[in-house]
Amino acid sequence: MEKSPLLIAMKGHPGTGKSTLACSIAAALRCPYLDKDDVRDQTRPIEKALEICQSNNNKHDDQDAYATDLLNDVSYSVLWSIAETQLKMGLSVVIDCPLARAKLFERVLELASKYGARLLVIECRPKDEREWRRRLEERGSGGEGSWHKPCTWERLERLIKGYDGCWEYGTCGVPKLVVDTTAKVERSELILGVLNWIALPISLSSPSPSHFPWKGI
Repeated sequence: MEKSPLLIAMKGHPGTGKSTLACSIAAALRCPYLDKDDVRDQTRPIEKALEICQSNNNKHDDQDAYATDLLNDVSYSVLWSIAETQLKMGLSVVIDCPLARAKLFERVLELASKYGARLLVIECRPKDEREWRRRLEERGSGGEGSWHKPCTWERLERLIKGYDGCWEYGTCGVPKLVVDTTAKVERSELILGVLNWIALPISLSSPSPSHFPWKGI
């Protein structure tokens, strides 16, 4: 009997460690890793060209925001298209994006349903805010990360405030693991814990979110 592919959707704000974890999961499962930022990074020349056109035409900030939103939407469209191609071939996929809005989760759910994939959501939610801030700002000061992502804590706070809580939504019974990526556990232990959760049979999946580290660790 042919095994259904996995569609693992990462979730979490910038700097929470989701890309690091997503890469480890994809490497362990030997499946494609699709990062929305890889697409968005390549749109910078387009955004700059639009900025120049808007400047020459005396356009205002709302046009700048429109261009940014448009290119962000295009990046997601490309991401979904590539993911669909992999699923169509029966391959499991790890999708790395903030998944901050319910409509994005609904798109992932639609893809999983269309190709009979088992959908899992892994949300990175650090409990140690100080450590989260240190990692985010260390990445920003070192020139790492993408040009379109917040590189300071203040920018991240503005981003989250702009979400107005929309990132807090249910997953309609889809198995979800919430990972504290600042927990005092070895990285290898964290990855192993996540992989063990992924390997759980559907019959043992909980309708409510699971949490790692497990209670008692």
